[in-house]
Amino acid sequence: MMKRLDLTAVSRCLLAAALATALATTATPAFAATRAEQAAMVRERALATSSACALLSDLTTTVGQRLAGTEAEARGRDWAVKAMKAAGLVNIKVEPFPIPVWQRGAESAEIIGTGQKLAIAALGSSGATPAAGITAPVVYFADYAALEAAAPGSLAGRIAFIDHHMMRAQDGSSYGTNGAVRRAGPALAQAKGAVAVLIRSLGTDYHRNPHTGSTSTPAGVTPIASAALALPDAELLARRLAAGPVSVKLVSTPVFDANGQSANVSGEIPGVGAPAEVIVIGGHIDSWDIGQGVIDDGAGMAITLAAAKVIKDAGLQPRRTIRVVFFGSEEIGIYGGRAYGAAHASENIVLAAESDFGADRVYRVSSKVAETGKPLIAEINAALAPLGVAPTRDNGAGGGADVAPLGALGSGILELEQDGSRYFDLHHTPDDTLDKVDRAQLDQNVAAWATAVWLAASDDRPLRTK
Repeated sequence: MMKRLDLTAVSRCLLAAALATALATTATPAFAATRAEQAAMVRERALATSSACALLSDLTTTVGQRLAGTEAEARGRDWAVKAMKAAGLVNIKVEPFPIPVWQRGAESAEIIGTGQKLAIAALGSSGATPAAGITAPVVYFADYAALEAAAPGSLAGRIAFIDHHMMRAQDGSSYGTNGAVRRAGPALAQAKGAVAVLIRSLGTDYHRNPHTGSTSTPAGVTPIASAALALPDAELLARRLAAGPVSVKLVSTPVFDANGQSANVSGEIPGVGAPAEVIVIGGHIDSWDIGQGVIDDGAGMAITLAAAKVIKDAGLQPRRTIRVVFFGSEEIGIYGGRAYGAAHASENIVLAAESDFGADRVYRVSSKVAETGKPLIAEINAALAPLGVAPTRDNGAGGGADVAPLGALGSGILELEQDGSRYFDLHHTPDDTLDKVDRAQLDQNVAAWATAVWLAASDDRPLRTK
């Protein structure tokens, strides 16, 4: 785990960004004889001139959190348009789509009899208690499977508490293993009679910072109040329940508007040989409201835009069009990615990739491309080796949430996998702040992205899987 930046380090980050801006004002002619030499030049230029730190600082300082469908997300879109223009991108578009909007209200919880306050965060799309809250006995479930085994109606008038055993992992795989606790657990408990749900946060830290995130309810069902407990509080509640009956008072009063709007923002470096062949890269604009939207996913926005800027500033002209897309409203249900896939299904998007796993270093490549595209992936592996990036494991990558709909339509998928060892210490928490970003690792991301994207954009081999 990398150490946190102190204020002096943050200042160095911004000074380095200023130097990068100065260096980038003079384009480097694309005189390199081979694509491999060009890729090496891009890689080294990115390490020396990355603008990612300045972009990330500006976004998260001047805009801040960007809850889906709110005025704050709209400010994030305005920022995106200006940032793309400043980076030299053209054909900038804002493509709106409808979404439901959920906003947090008052929230608190305490154990009856002791007055012990519990650190909670309401889950996105969860329902509300009455303003005065509800008080009910709590029933413990060790994991999602235990809740599945509960008898129908057995939770009538009770609060379900769903525990789990998420572990730290470089690839974040334990999040997927335990994710049903948050995504589906509240609806399942409600179907068995629960009046509210508490879950152990999907996280790996031991601060009293609950991890929010979305939950889902079947169409036509009004959801019940559901909230995540910080890990120390979840373990406290589990110990109390092991000792005997416990009741909790829960207050959670979010508001919901079914008729909201969000939008995707995109900008391009047009291709000069095959402009109709498009490479899509990017991240998502929206974030949860309890943090600052830095690692999720301001970092992904900054990394991919900075990578495109490196290519643009180097004076290189891609064969294929490079399109940076910032997706709206990912956190509440991948609305932006689905809308983008539907709106651009007829385009020849040959490759899609997104950065949405924080700001720590890229450690491995994954892909899903046509057989004819495997030599390109081999070239990317070779070009990223000096950055300490391991080669592709296989050719079965699924892609991130927002580009998965493009992959389902046949676009090739590239994943530059980031080290997620500490990601779930910060994910969806108040601790998602700028001081957690290590500039060297952030710039390594930019170098990996700029190098891989240039090689793909200057190539002519088919990549689509269908």
